[in-house]
Amino acid sequence: MPKLPSPYTPAIESAIYKQQPTDFIVHEKLSIDVNHTGEHLWLHIQKTRMNTNFVAKLLSQWAGIPLKDVGYSGLKDRHALTTQWFSVRLPKKIAPEQNFEQFVQTKLASDETLEILAQHWHHKKLGRGTHEANQFIITLRNVVGEKAAIEQQLTTIKTQGVPNYFGEQRFGQDANNIDAAIELFTHHTIRGKKIHRKFDQDKISLYLSAARSELFNAILAKRIAMGIWNQPLDGDVMNLAGSNSIFVAQHIDETMISRLQSGDIHLTAPMWGAGELKSSGKVNALELSVITDHPIYQQLSQGLIAFGLKQQRRPLRMLPSNLQWVWQDGETLVLDFELPAGSFATTMIDTLVTSSVLTTGL
Repeated sequence: MPKLPSPYTPAIESAIYKQQPTDFIVHEKLSIDVNHTGEHLWLHIQKTRMNTNFVAKLLSQWAGIPLKDVGYSGLKDRHALTTQWFSVRLPKKIAPEQNFEQFVQTKLASDETLEILAQHWHHKKLGRGTHEANQFIITLRNVVGEKAAIEQQLTTIKTQGVPNYFGEQRFGQDANNIDAAIELFTHHTIRGKKIHRKFDQDKISLYLSAARSELFNAILAKRIAMGIWNQPLDGDVMNLAGSNSIFVAQHIDETMISRLQSGDIHLTAPMWGAGELKSSGKVNALELSVITDHPIYQQLSQGLIAFGLKQQRRPLRMLPSNLQWVWQDGETLVLDFELPAGSFATTMIDTLVTSSVLTTGL
């Protein structure tokens, strides 16, 4: 995919990351009410070189239950060291005699690891999108760039944020999820086969999400190109930070600008679906023009409406919380920060690094 426009000139010319799993560490931040009742066993799992779906399937096999009875909040990358919660529905609270760590030993490759950090009984299945944020600890190696300029850019990002683009992983290899979405919308098929709404729901959801993300990225890219990605306009839809609350700013005043600069509110763009755009005036016209001026985007927007998705909004920027950094040596930079659920750490890296960040050793 072509690199999306950025409001910053990256201070790092090139770098390598994910040279080893511990170069990309993700800790899911999830507050849970531990009541020790109910038939759902919640497991806090640390894993290396395994994605979320793979572990969910292993839990299903271990417990002898349908995959749908395994819960998790968010999807985590395979090429990393990650911690996250899972839930397993065990009727009558009877767990298998063999514990899960022992069960997986014969099913893991030599470079894959899994450890249970904690477990609790709960009365509910863990739902998708339950976690509040993710903590990322990312090591960039062979960093090329001036240290002072890099640290200045990190300081700027700490206060102004970065574009809240959806990362490339949302779109699949060579952006093939967008091609799949177009096939789905045009022919109601997946790889040439008629869809089954029940059995193909995961794939359908994946392609709908990719289509929505493509349109959001396009509108954000347009505002960056116009120099107004972080500049409020009359008719903008604002998001109250840390919530799903939105409101239309019919008139921009000093108070609104101050709230935006402080991180109390964020500008938004549409997550496309049925219904009227919440924006008004020039902002409404801008958002519509991005869709109507591009035949593929028209096709994607119409398909999303046909599949019953509703209009929503997403912040245009992401502000990393608790952003810290340390140089391990002159060429190795470690970043530590938190992002809200649904934001992509790879977007943060793309903002900092000019060339494509290389992944090696995995």
